[in-house]
Amino acid sequence: MRRLLITGGQGMVGRNLRAHPGIADWAVLAPSSQELDLLDEAALRDYLAQHRPDAVVHAAGVVGGIHANMAQPVHFLVANTRMGVNIVTACLEAGIGTLINLASSCIYPRALGQGLSEDRILTGALEPTNEGYALAKITTMRLCEYAMREDPALNYKTLIPCNLYGKWDKFDPRHSHLLPAIIHKVHQAMQDGLDEVEIWGDGTARREFMYAGDLADAVMRALSDPGALPESLNIGPGHDHSINDYYRIVAQVIGWQGRFIHDLSRPVGMKQKLLSVERQREWGWQPRVGLADGIRETYEFYLQEHVT
Repeated sequence: MRRLLITGGQGMVGRNLRAHPGIADWAVLAPSSQELDLLDEAALRDYLAQHRPDAVVHAAGVVGGIHANMAQPVHFLVANTRMGVNIVTACLEAGIGTLINLASSCIYPRALGQGLSEDRILTGALEPTNEGYALAKITTMRLCEYAMREDPALNYKTLIPCNLYGKWDKFDPRHSHLLPAIIHKVHQAMQDGLDEVEIWGDGTARREFMYAGDLADAVMRALSDPGALPESLNIGPGHDHSINDYYRIVAQVIGWQGRFIHDLSRPVGMKQKLLSVERQREWGWQPRVGLADGIRETYEFYLQEHVT
């Protein structure tokens, strides 16, 4: 059986990947950060030499929402860059032919808004609130491309997912992304009997979200035939919703009937960030889980795992 190393195997993307039915075709290595520190280049080289995986999915990273990115830009840039550089160079040294690298839609210029096609990367200034994280992801993506330039037999490909949510997400507002934070806030409002929930900004900014189980499906598809992938490929539903819409849909799923107020002094990031999925359509894949269904599945997980 082929061996697959999943970095970040204990995180949201890694856990969803390990839960995918297609993973049964692989012998999975999913070490925790305590078992394998990706910042330790020597330890990573030794691990690959010992376990000799046939393919690697790089899903590890220091992640967080606007608050976390703004508070710790040095950490987000340095840690993610080191992880990315270490995994790519260690895979090259170990002779691993397939690496599926996961980037982020924040690598696109802030001013574009929509139609974010893969050829628009590095054509403009990045969003300042998460620039460090974006630079790290761009560096890893470029390193994969350079590796294939030097050795065309390699399949070091990058998937660029839109914003994600789902089972095994982080729901603490200090560390979470938008949708899990909304789920937590609205649930707490209902539990505390509150009739108001605050939204940062005016709520008109638009975001594209995909259920993490769908990204896992795309990764498994990529592993089945990595040679068919372009160097970089956007992964997403191809449509977005306003921040106000996400709050409204979460409230409907949870059953909270209060009202929303807006704090216009808070940062909101990019006004819109909508991926072009033209290459994805040509690849013959699309997400399967609708937004309301995905939020419902995620809320049920939140109740089971985070509510006592």
